[in-house]
Amino acid sequence: MTEPQTYAQARTIMDADSHLMELPDFLSRHVDANMKDRIPSLDDIRLADVGEQMRQLDGSQGHSESTVKELLALQSNITRGPKWHAALGSFNGAERSQALDMLGFEKQVVFSSFCATKIFNWPDIEGRYAAAKAHNRSVAEFCGQDRRLIGVAMTPIDEPDQALEVIEEAIKMGLGAMWIPSRSPGGRSPGHPDLDVIWSVLQEAKIPFILHVGSDQLSIPNEWMNDGHSERESARGRAEVIGSKDLTVIFQSAQRFISTLVLDGVLEKFRSLKGGVIELGAGWVPDTIRRLDHAVEIWSKSEPFLASFERKPSDQFSEQLRFTPYPFEDVGQLISESSPDLYLFSTDYPHAEGGRDPIGRFSRTLVSRSDQERELFFNENLRTLYPSN
Repeated sequence: MTEPQTYAQARTIMDADSHLMELPDFLSRHVDANMKDRIPSLDDIRLADVGEQMRQLDGSQGHSESTVKELLALQSNITRGPKWHAALGSFNGAERSQALDMLGFEKQVVFSSFCATKIFNWPDIEGRYAAAKAHNRSVAEFCGQDRRLIGVAMTPIDEPDQALEVIEEAIKMGLGAMWIPSRSPGGRSPGHPDLDVIWSVLQEAKIPFILHVGSDQLSIPNEWMNDGHSERESARGRAEVIGSKDLTVIFQSAQRFISTLVLDGVLEKFRSLKGGVIELGAGWVPDTIRRLDHAVEIWSKSEPFLASFERKPSDQFSEQLRFTPYPFEDVGQLISESSPDLYLFSTDYPHAEGGRDPIGRFSRTLVSRSDQERELFFNENLRTLYPSN
C-alpha cells in the first residue's frame, strides 16, 4: 500500500511563515493571576467560517471528530482546503502536527494572528509585558509537542529590562524567534546602547528577531480611507487585516527599522545576530540595499562612524537578514537584483493570503534560476535564520 502523497512531494521544504488562530482565551488562560485584568481582551476575535459555538472552546480542544476526518481526507490538497479557524491545526497543536504531515514540510515557523498589534500598543506598560508572557506560554503550548514547529515569541523592547525578562522565559520554553515592534523602541533608535543587551542575548541564544505584519500600526492612516464612497468595501479590519492601500506601503516601518539598525552598526557589532522580515513582501529589499550601500559610501566622510564598517550593508543583509516575498512577487527577479541568500519560502497557512498553491507559484518564478538557488529559497536560507532549530 503506497504512502499518501504530501503537498511538498519529494522536496525538502522549510515554511518561514504560518499561523495559529487564537481563540478568545488565548491570553487569559496563561496570564499571571495578578495581571488578568490588565491585559488586552481577545473577545473581539472573529472566528472565521467556524461558528459562535467555538467561543466556548479553549486551545486544548480542536475540531469535531467528523470535521477532522473530512480535513484529513484532503491529504496533499490541504492548502486548497478551508482557511482561518476552519483549517486543520488552526488552533490545536495536535491537529497542526497532522496538518504538517500532510504538508510534508521539515520545519514550519508559527506566529499568532491577532495578538501583536494589541500587545505592542497596549497603554498599560506592565500589562503589555504580562500579555507578551501569556502569549508566549500559549505559543509554547501549541508548538511544544512537535519538534518540526518553531514557535515565535513576542515582546515589546521599549523597556529593555522587562523585555529581557520576557525573552529569557521564552528561550527557556524552547521558542525559536522573537517578534518585536518596528517602531522607535522607547523613544530611541534600535541602535541605542540601552538595547545592546537585547541584541546580545538573542545572538547568544541563536534566536532571530522578527518583524512581521503587526509590528507597527498600518501605514495608511484612517483619514486616507475616507474616499467619499461609503458604498465601497475594504478588506481592512476583516479576516485579511489589511486592505489594498495598506499593501502599497506596509513594509515602510520595517524598512526604516532595518535601515537604522544597519546604519547604527548593530549588525556590524553583533555579527551572529539574525533577523527576519516576514509577511511584508520583499520587492522593496533590493532598492533598500542599494540605498544603504550608497549611504555608507557617500556619507562616510561627513559621518565618520560609517567609515569604520568592515562590511558593506549589502554583505550584512546577505549574512544576517532574511525576507519572505509575497506569492505574487517574482523571486527570480529579486535574486537577480540582490542575492539568493536573502529570500524564504512561506505559505502563511492557514491564512488565505498565502494562496492555494504557494509552492507552484514561487516555483514558476524560479524556473530560470539554478538548482542551488531554488534549494536556498525553499530550504537552506531558513536553516541559517534558525541555526538552533
